[in-house]
Amino acid sequence: MIFSTYRFIFLFLPVTFGIYFLLNRFRYYSIAKIWLVLASLYFYGQGSPDFFPFFLGSVVGNYVVGTCLTRMDGEQRTQRKLLLLIGILANVGLLGYYKYTDFFIENWNAISGSDYALKHIVLPIGISFFTFQLIAFLVDSYRQETKEYDIINYLLFITFFPQLIVGPIIHHAEVVPQFEDEENLKLNAEHVAAGLFLFSIGCAKKILLADPLTTDAQAFFGNVTDVLPMISSWFHSVEYTVSYYFDLSGYADMAIGLGMMFNIAIPHNFDSPYKARNFQDYWRRWHMTLSRFLSNYIFRSVYKKNCKWRNYYIATMATFFVSGFWHGAGWTFVVWGVVNGFFVCTASWMKRKGWKFPAPLAYALTAVGVVCARVLFVSSSFTDAWNVYRGMFNFGSLETGLYSLLRQCWGFVKANAGCTALLLVGLAICWLLPNSKQLQEKFRPTWRTAVYAAVLLAACIMQMNQVVQFLYFQF
Repeated sequence: MIFSTYRFIFLFLPVTFGIYFLLNRFRYYSIAKIWLVLASLYFYGQGSPDFFPFFLGSVVGNYVVGTCLTRMDGEQRTQRKLLLLIGILANVGLLGYYKYTDFFIENWNAISGSDYALKHIVLPIGISFFTFQLIAFLVDSYRQETKEYDIINYLLFITFFPQLIVGPIIHHAEVVPQFEDEENLKLNAEHVAAGLFLFSIGCAKKILLADPLTTDAQAFFGNVTDVLPMISSWFHSVEYTVSYYFDLSGYADMAIGLGMMFNIAIPHNFDSPYKARNFQDYWRRWHMTLSRFLSNYIFRSVYKKNCKWRNYYIATMATFFVSGFWHGAGWTFVVWGVVNGFFVCTASWMKRKGWKFPAPLAYALTAVGVVCARVLFVSSSFTDAWNVYRGMFNFGSLETGLYSLLRQCWGFVKANAGCTALLLVGLAICWLLPNSKQLQEKFRPTWRTAVYAAVLLAACIMQMNQVVQFLYFQF
């Protein structure tokens, strides 16, 4: 079950929402929370029924380990470290089995010459996201930065359906207190209005922009040949870059909007990333909750001030290596992470030297770097990526002479008129309009915003007969 479906919008959401606040209205607070947990578990079980028992066991097991770490005396350092290690390995092991088994088999076969059969294990939805939340909970329990949470509030922290599948990656310290606050158990009409407003924006991003752009771009990247025209190589690469943003940020907007309807503030995940002037700035704006996790639990574990071999650059490259490997079971993802790490290190080095490109050049280079890196991310192999890169600089595919070149470009635009128009709209939104966070901060429940949300939702509902999964479901 995904957000952009009739079943979710017209059945699951109103039933879950209505019963939850009805129970709270009659002060059945504990039962209302249990109902929300059960509804969230049902939501997850519809997407990964075979994995559901393991998901439930993992969630409960981490609660037991985290509670033990919280209760153990600070002097029991060896026992606490051992328990933390066991907890982390259990989480990483579960993720590794489902996500990386075939990757390791393929590489072992290539190295050893063996011929072990691939397992073709179906990746459970959301495993990459909730695994990070569980690991953060264990590490913070070890650091004595958590308290002994009530199990129902803990379960809500992990299973709360708006963020369960594709994030944003939430932190226990920012949401558990919200579930504990009795004021948040009361129906808040303004929060519901703001939530619906943001949900409609996210839904429009996904259905009206991301889905058609993604479908067109995937057709190109799924049929990469040795010789590609320069115009189509750039067009579809930019197209995929824009569609990825609207797909993932659209889901985040819907998740944040749903959270607001239940009086739970979920952190924003994007802050106009394509307005960044360098890659340090870009990664402060893109998938911010993931960047926060990697910074707090990977970068800070590696970086040691005044240590030559654990300096900023080494820690940054290690962090982006983990980021690349987390995104997907393939060497293209690892190299994508390393490339982004290199770009971030370069931006940091230039800043330390006091070097700065003129603003137009800085924005242009960052945009080109983002597009070129995305090619590596979405290509099924290095060969495909290389062929696309060659196509991007295949000047021989261009007509000679200005008039002939303009006619060639116009012919491509006419042949791809629908996607060209959507891409231009998408770029205008990315570069010129306020982002979802800014819109939320300025939101006021007026007739104008109500009509705006209603029109967007109506347009989306008319397109829901063709459901396209969110891109990050495969990660």
